[in-house]
Amino acid sequence: MPEGHSIHRVARQFEANFAGRIVRASSPQGRFAEGAAKLDGRTMLRTFAVGKQMFSEFEDDLWLRVHLGIYGAWDFAGQVSTTLGQTGEYSRPSPSPATQAADAGGDDDGDGGGEHRDGARAKMHDSRGETSLSSIGAPRRARMRMAEQESATTELSEWPPEPVGAVRLRLLTEATCADLRGPTACEVLDPAQVDAQLARLGPDPLVDRGKNGEARFVEAVRKRRTPIGILLMDQSVVAGIGNIYRAEMLYRARLSPFQPGNTLTEEQARQLWRDWTKLLKVGVEVGQMMTIDGLRGKAKENALRNREDRHWVYGRAGLPCRTCGTPIALTEMQGRKLYWCPACQPD
Repeated sequence: MPEGHSIHRVARQFEANFAGRIVRASSPQGRFAEGAAKLDGRTMLRTFAVGKQMFSEFEDDLWLRVHLGIYGAWDFAGQVSTTLGQTGEYSRPSPSPATQAADAGGDDDGDGGGEHRDGARAKMHDSRGETSLSSIGAPRRARMRMAEQESATTELSEWPPEPVGAVRLRLLTEATCADLRGPTACEVLDPAQVDAQLARLGPDPLVDRGKNGEARFVEAVRKRRTPIGILLMDQSVVAGIGNIYRAEMLYRARLSPFQPGNTLTEEQARQLWRDWTKLLKVGVEVGQMMTIDGLRGKAKENALRNREDRHWVYGRAGLPCRTCGTPIALTEMQGRKLYWCPACQPD
């Protein structure tokens, strides 16, 4: 399931290319025909994410709510952006003038590294296609899939492109097309219904900035006897954390996943929130869940290329802990895989 950073990146894509524009809406699959008809021909005013959910406001007090769930994805085509604001520690290097000139010629292999609309790119390739690394070429020549993983190509021969597969909702402007497939939720709401949805969600560091969000999180964690490994996945406690971020945050904090929330000190809970704030910002900027800090040189390059080199414990069951050498443990917690180091995170 896409974690919070992915949904914030999708929302940025809509802000960049749909906000303030008249949008044609349709349901090629037919399952959302009534909802699409309500949105068709209206201006999208803004889009934002809270945790794993996205909300788009249209004129006349209409809202689109989308929750991708496990299988959902947005496919964009046309004028799109592949960087969406890389400014932090793991920003990709700017391409040289020679690289820019070569890339402008359109010789794109589909998985290169990216600036955005002018076709320039840094030569970095991700082994799993987990990031939006590709140069997209000229507008209306790009395709990009945005979900848990991101990938981009420049193969687009007609405009607008023909729908591929079971497209629940298509949103279209003169320059950009967005196709939604397989979401858990896709519905048109009024303002009161949006408020009700938002009230069910815990704080999101990119929305609930400052001390208020932190205070809500600390209070929600410290008043419950539920294991912290479960609380971090509870979207009413904190919005946006999924399986990978949970494992990595608890390792970084040296906390056992099984420790009850009400046994954490106030400082431990505050540090979890602050670490989530940091990791979420990095994920939104880079398009990857980068959870190892301070990488340099070859180690940094490997982490940008390979998921196996960018995490402390996630996906490393049986392998030695990067800190102490103890084999990383794997079990299930509420039906989801849980990774941790028994020595660094003792009960």
